[in-house]
Amino acid sequence: MMFMEEVVRIFDSFAESDEAEKAYYLSLTPRQRLDILLELNRRCWDEADAETGPRLARVYRIVELSSG
Repeated sequence: MMFMEEVVRIFDSFAESDEAEKAYYLSLTPRQRLDILLELNRRCWDEADAETGPRLARVYRIVELSSG
């Protein structure tokens, strides 16, 4: 399991923020970027599984119809 360090930075503009984010991801190795992707994917699926909770079993009943 990968633990990500939480960092807060303040920028003067959205453009400056976008450039800093781009520079950060370019500084990572391909393996580090892949690890981040897999961690976010795992978190997403864990949350989706937690929301559904236990499920009911599907039950089907076969009924013969009268021909009249």
